[in-house]
Amino acid sequence: MRPGVLFCLIVVHLRLYGKLCFPAQEKSMSSNLLSASLVKRILARLAVRPASPRLSFLDELVTAYTRTVPWETAFRIARRADVADTAVCPRWPEQFWQEAVTLGSGGTCFESNYAFFALLQTLGFHGYLTINNMGEKIGCHSAIIVLLGEEKWLADVGLPLYAPLPVNPDGETRRITTFQHYTVRPDGRNRYQIERFPHPNRNAFTLIDEPVPDDIYRARVVADYGEDGLFLEKVIAHKIVDGRPWRFNMEETPWRLSVFGWGTRDDYDLDGDPATAVAEFFGMDTAVVRQAFALTDSHAE
Repeated sequence: MRPGVLFCLIVVHLRLYGKLCFPAQEKSMSSNLLSASLVKRILARLAVRPASPRLSFLDELVTAYTRTVPWETAFRIARRADVADTAVCPRWPEQFWQEAVTLGSGGTCFESNYAFFALLQTLGFHGYLTINNMGEKIGCHSAIIVLLGEEKWLADVGLPLYAPLPVNPDGETRRITTFQHYTVRPDGRNRYQIERFPHPNRNAFTLIDEPVPDDIYRARVVADYGEDGLFLEKVIAHKIVDGRPWRFNMEETPWRLSVFGWGTRDDYDLDGDPATAVAEFFGMDTAVVRQAFALTDSHAE
């Protein structure tokens, strides 16, 4: 049997698994399923082989994502400038992944987690999207709850969290990764404080563990391109490169690349044209990053 045919059969099997095990959720799942051909390209880009929906596979997907798809603002800045109608601005999962595969793009939390959730659904995972708080900022951050048997796992490629975290209403849970230690601490009904160490802001966000309907979530994605949208005035990029977390933040001058260790930070000067240097370092399309720099550098200086 040819590899392409086998892959399509695997995707069909995983979709059927979701239908049989979670029939009540099939209606909400179906609207965001990705095509088998696109999933094949995504997994090839992530260098991940398809598997059944279990924790080890979820771990592998999150790890690969953070090393392949950047948390970045350049593509949304360019998109906002190119599209007059705010309602048409969002890059929904198909477009998000097409650009990630071909142009090296990523996104911020609302688009990134929506696209990642679509991938998870297509691969047979079950769960739901949440909208959460960061300190005094209400409803500014999204995340995913993945259901594995009787267990809940928090996945968030839009921060990112470097691994799925166990969520338990009966007590604190912890997980250790190469880059950070995480604690999930219950804090009232369906509320959890997500904490990380080392990090200058130990509290990452407050998880509101309540499923958000698809239409409401999509409206929030649209609103994030509106007047009060976040990360539309400065270019930021973050990705694991060669096994270490790197970041560029236009708001920090002079412009540099920063690499983070265990509670440490080192800064490196950019060589040549800043936009080109950032694009090449993070593997993003140079023309889009240059456009984003041209649109925003007056805001940063």
